[in-house]
Amino acid sequence: MYKTIHQYYLYVLTNKTNGTLYIGVTNDLERRMFEHKNKLVAGFTKKYGLNKLIYFETYQYVNDAIKREKNMKKWKRQWKIDLIEEENPCWNDLSKDWVYLID
Repeated sequence: MYKTIHQYYLYVLTNKTNGTLYIGVTNDLERRMFEHKNKLVAGFTKKYGLNKLIYFETYQYVNDAIKREKNMKKWKRQWKIDLIEEENPCWNDLSKDWVYLID
C-alpha cells in the first residue's frame, strides 16, 4: 500500500519589484495563483493587485509551511527582500508561463 505524499507551499507575492509583499500557504500553488491572477478571492491581495509569484518553498507537511509563514511574517522587510533576491534577483513572476488546468 502506498502513502500519498502531499506538498504544501509557502509563497510570496508582489505587484512590482520592491512593491508590497504578501506571504501565504497553499496545498495547490497553481490553483492559488490562478485565483490571485483572476482576483477571485476578496482581501489584501485583490485590494493591492498582488498577483506576481516571486518566491516559494515546498514542504511535505502543512504544519511546517505554516510555521515558516508565521516566522517570515515577523521578519524585517529587508530580510524578506534578501531571501527573494537570493533566488530571484530580478523579481520575475515565477508563474508567468504556467498553464492553469483547474478542475
